[in-house]
Amino acid sequence: MTTAPPALLIAGHGTRDEAGAGAFRDFVEELGRRHPELPVAGGFIELSPPPLGDAVTSLVERGVTRFAAVPLMLVSAGHAKGDIPAALSREKERHPGISYTYGRPLGPHPGLLAVLERRVDEVLGDLDRSEVTVLLVGRGSTDPDANAEVYKAARLFWEGRGYAGVETAFVSLAAPDVPGGLDRCTKLGAKHIVVLPYFLFTGILPDRVRQQTRDWAEAHPATGVTSADVIGPTEELMDLVMERYREAVKGDLRMNCDSCVYRIALPGFEDKVGAPQQPHFHPDDDGHHHHHPHPHPHPGSHAHAH
Repeated sequence: MTTAPPALLIAGHGTRDEAGAGAFRDFVEELGRRHPELPVAGGFIELSPPPLGDAVTSLVERGVTRFAAVPLMLVSAGHAKGDIPAALSREKERHPGISYTYGRPLGPHPGLLAVLERRVDEVLGDLDRSEVTVLLVGRGSTDPDANAEVYKAARLFWEGRGYAGVETAFVSLAAPDVPGGLDRCTKLGAKHIVVLPYFLFTGILPDRVRQQTRDWAEAHPATGVTSADVIGPTEELMDLVMERYREAVKGDLRMNCDSCVYRIALPGFEDKVGAPQQPHFHPDDDGHHHHHPHPHPHPGSHAHAH
């Protein structure tokens, strides 16, 4: 008798933007259609329905006892390191008998870098790449490791593609902000800038990037500025989620703990070492009214929470 493969649980960040939340739900549904051999479900940590707990319950109701959870996130910040593992630990208590493995975030994978390249090409027009500076704009985090991952993506994106340069900015919580990033590009001699949002789907923050770009461009008419689109539900993204799923099933996680703020005393963040990790409050998750697991210390939580 062949054992059924573990189900796939996709964990999303959540957004107040209904189109962005809808894009995530459509992505999960499409991935399920493409892989009829697997039960597939997805939920959010915060802000949007369905909560992650409902997605786990839907799998359990379909007879699932084993699943691999993949965070649909570009960088490993607080959600991937703390909130999701804590939420999964809570679900294990809610549903005795289930087991899971936890995959790693998407990261600056070559497939996604190829999509970013297409997004820039879509707006280049007649410009040669050598005339264009790209400003890659990430979400921004209070976790220095997560911000460093965006810089890594920017550097990898610059290598071998012939742009005049690739600079980095953030739309929230970290410097430089979008206007500061655009200022830096011009100080480095940029004549035309493409602002490239490092986001999977549309939402409040990508819209803010576009608006801030527009405002800056109006105040600096001498510099050509164009906004590119988000990554979107591409073939490459679907393939990468399945790659992360297969890694998690095999136990091949390769999570980076060398600069994790919960393990290493980074300057200015010493108080976070060993900080308790608790599930994120989700207003649509009925279960939080009935069950409050004890917080557990970080060691092991982001790569080994099972």
